[in-house]
Amino acid sequence: MQFAPAYDQRQPMTAEEEAYNFLLEGICGGRYRKGDRLIAEDIAGEIGMSRMPVREAFRRLDAQGLVTLRPNRGAIVSGLDVEEMHEVFEMRSALEGLAIRVAVPKIGERQLTALERLLDEMDDYRDESAEWVSRHRKFHEYLCSLSGRPRLVKQISALYSLIEAPMRLWLQHGEKPLSAREEHVVILDAIRAGDAVKAEAVVREHIEGTVPELIRFLQSER
Repeated sequence: MQFAPAYDQRQPMTAEEEAYNFLLEGICGGRYRKGDRLIAEDIAGEIGMSRMPVREAFRRLDAQGLVTLRPNRGAIVSGLDVEEMHEVFEMRSALEGLAIRVAVPKIGERQLTALERLLDEMDDYRDESAEWVSRHRKFHEYLCSLSGRPRLVKQISALYSLIEAPMRLWLQHGEKPLSAREEHVVILDAIRAGDAVKAEAVVREHIEGTVPELIRFLQSER
C-alpha cells in the first residue's frame, strides 16, 4: 500500500474517488500550488465527468486541510504556515512513533527484506526529487502499516498529504542530499534488535530533524 498512490495506478470505484485521487496527486505532485484556484467545471472537463463528483472531492480535500472551499467559487489550494508546518510534523512524529513501537514485535525477516528493498528504490531515485519523495513516503507507509492499526495509518497518511508537495519542492530546489539511507538503516537496526522503544525514538528524531531545514527553505522562497 502507498501513501499517495499515483492517479494512473488505481482503478477508482466511484467518480468521486477518481476526482479525489486526481486532485490529490496534483496537489502532492506540485501541479497545483498554494493559492491556485480549482474550478469544478474545469477539473470535471479534464477528467471527463460531471461537476458533482469533483465538488464532493473538494469537500473531502477541504476536510483534510488541503483546499479551502469558497461558496460558488470552487476551491483554493491551501498551504501551511510555519506554525502549522511544525504542528503537522509534531503529529507525524507522535503517530509514526506509536505505529513503529506497535509494529516492532510483529516484524520478521520477510518484512525487513521488503523494507530494505524500499530503501534500494529510494537510492535508485536519489537524483529525482519527486520520485524519491514517493519512495520515501512508501517506505514510511509500509513500515507504519506493519502495526496492524489501519485507523492510525489513515491519520498518518492524511498528515503526509499536507507536507508532500512542500517536501518535493524543497528537495527539487534545496541543498538537502536525497540519499538518506543511513538514517533509515538506523531504524531497521533498532527493529532487528527488537528494541521498540529505540525504534520509536529514532523515527521521531528522523521526522523532527527535517523541520528546521524545510522551513528555512520555504521561508527563503517567499
